[in-house]
Amino acid sequence: MADFTYELGADGVAVITWDVPGKSMNVMSLEGFALLDSFIDQALADAAVKGVVITSGKKDFAGGMDLNVIAQMREGGAEAIFAGVMQMHKVLRKIERAGMDPKTLKGGKPIAAALPGTALGIGLELPLSTHRIFAADNPKAKIGLPEIMVGIFPGAGGTTRLVRKMGAMVAAPFLLEGKLSDPKKARAAGIVDEVVEDPVAAAKAWVLGASDADLVKPWDAKGYKMPGGAPYHPAGFMTFVGASAMVHGKTMGVYPAAKALLSAVYEGALVPFDQALKIEARWFTKVLMNPSSTAMIRSLFINKEALEKGANRPAVADQTVKKVGILGAGMMGAGIAYVSAKAGIEVVLIDAAQEAADRGKAYSTGLMDKAISRKKATEEQKEALLAKITATTDYAALAGCDLIVEAVFEDPTVKAGVTAQAEAVIPADAVFATNTSTLPISMLAKASARPEQFIGIHFFSPVDKMLLVEIIKGEQTGPVAVAKALDFVRQIKKTPIVVNDARFFYANRCIIPYINEGIRMVAEGVSPTLIENAAKLLGMPLGPLQLVDETSIDLGVKIAKATKAAMGEAYPDAAVDEVLFWMAGEGRLGRKNKAGFYTYDEAGKRGDFWEGLAAQYPEAAEQPELAQVQHRLMMAQVLEAVRAFEQGVLEDIREGDVGAILGWGFAPWSGGPFSWLDILGAARAVEICDDLTAGFGARFETPALLRDLAATGESFYGRYGAGQAAKAA
Repeated sequence: MADFTYELGADGVAVITWDVPGKSMNVMSLEGFALLDSFIDQALADAAVKGVVITSGKKDFAGGMDLNVIAQMREGGAEAIFAGVMQMHKVLRKIERAGMDPKTLKGGKPIAAALPGTALGIGLELPLSTHRIFAADNPKAKIGLPEIMVGIFPGAGGTTRLVRKMGAMVAAPFLLEGKLSDPKKARAAGIVDEVVEDPVAAAKAWVLGASDADLVKPWDAKGYKMPGGAPYHPAGFMTFVGASAMVHGKTMGVYPAAKALLSAVYEGALVPFDQALKIEARWFTKVLMNPSSTAMIRSLFINKEALEKGANRPAVADQTVKKVGILGAGMMGAGIAYVSAKAGIEVVLIDAAQEAADRGKAYSTGLMDKAISRKKATEEQKEALLAKITATTDYAALAGCDLIVEAVFEDPTVKAGVTAQAEAVIPADAVFATNTSTLPISMLAKASARPEQFIGIHFFSPVDKMLLVEIIKGEQTGPVAVAKALDFVRQIKKTPIVVNDARFFYANRCIIPYINEGIRMVAEGVSPTLIENAAKLLGMPLGPLQLVDETSIDLGVKIAKATKAAMGEAYPDAAVDEVLFWMAGEGRLGRKNKAGFYTYDEAGKRGDFWEGLAAQYPEAAEQPELAQVQHRLMMAQVLEAVRAFEQGVLEDIREGDVGAILGWGFAPWSGGPFSWLDILGAARAVEICDDLTAGFGARFETPALLRDLAATGESFYGRYGAGQAAKAA
């Protein structure tokens, strides 16, 4: 079976159908591109062919380029990448020119694209090279160029064609933000030409009636002017100045793809179209050779997809969840109920009071109403989802549940009580999961009569938006419970990581030191502005002080007290507590009460730093270098990730990288903490750690594993990239 097939109809229209064997979504490979090229040659050379329609044999058109292929292309070096990209340009340009005379622009064969559904990446770049794009009236379809989200940019002509078609300003959201549109919105934006019931039939009809003039793209016609103005046109000049400022403001200069894309657009706008394609290819090659793009592709696509497909799932029978019981209808429980019902799972939502249970169900009503107002859902879908949720106080309703997710208060006594109540009525083979962010799973499992079926599932808030779910194995958790948790997370379309039980598990273990390091620096007299901007210049979405405001200062106090009680004399964060406890004592609990490290107006909009902070902790006359502040913030997180892996809490560095980006937004440009260390190099990381240890203490001591990699000249992905555990090395 081939990726493309060719069929010439009696009407003289050749239909090239994209249908990659064994995949639910078409993705482009180098072999597939070569086959498409041969079919285009065949059609252009055959006098019996009046025109061509390119379509898909699947419900969608294409999901883009196979990013595994892009990762392989990099291994051939810059010359190989550039040659490969230019070959793609040659094929797509052949489609665009379609055999027409280069001088008269006549005699070409019309080529149209018929999109039955989603068309992303190369799945849109290919249609953009055709003469007319017909999309099915399919509101679920997504059309766009999302490459920027995985650290690259549209490099097969999509950047150049979209800008020449729409102008830089209008094209910016689709290129720089990876904005996706349904077919009707894509037509309104000018990305596709027609939205029809039957795109293949409409495309054939158009092909048979097309004239020479219909085949000439605007940029190939005499007198073409770029919409919105080229860079040295008065309007265009302002566009590019504004775009440069916008890109730097959003990326802080740490995402190379965005800067390269803008350079390709700017430089390409100054030269003829074919030269612009070559410029695009050069910038694309430069981005692909940057270790950041490699790391982002690996973590945000290859590794993420592998984890979602069950890379670390135990080899047991299918554990698809049919009925889930959720204990606790607060914000977390309500969110879990919503994503479960949305996935088609029957839900029993239990709380101590019927009013609370009903309020938990109403959370789903609110989310669906918002989706309906945005035309992303219908009343029928809302009613179907709500019908899946039974809100009650009666534990007997849990009969028949194959999974329980407990989401009550972070209190071991309360959790133990509801565990016993649930286990009294649920089936003997049901799995019991506790949603907790800090409490040890093995301790909570003592309240269970079946600890092998007891597991932790740590959801991040808000549940409906956060992609990561942390699955925690207790000391006695069995493989079926792990598989059940993984299959459940797959059903609700989240990304799972599996870790072993330890204080704070993985995500909180890494993010709390980041917050603490920022607070510690405040006490030392480091400027809060320097701290926050240093973090953002690293690519962190929030500085540590803003992050603690968002998560709430009193929660930090609660965690600090619990940690100190557990660790006793070994507790290392007294300096942090001094600031945190004082802030809480001043009634400054963060955004939730509009008073934290920052000030907030009545609407909750964040303002400047609170003046009382500088009064209590004056800024030192001499401030540290930016690099030192950044090293402290970065290593505070990264070293905990390494220690978690070294100690076997984290069993797979792929989970460590994916979990860091999705869980707390760790510098996505880096690919995650282990990828960042590989980019930096273990030897340089050890130098930084040794310097920080001498200046700031034992929390920055180099883990033995990192020092060993530095000594051998290895990298984390070189030694552990296939999913090996550190202790097995």
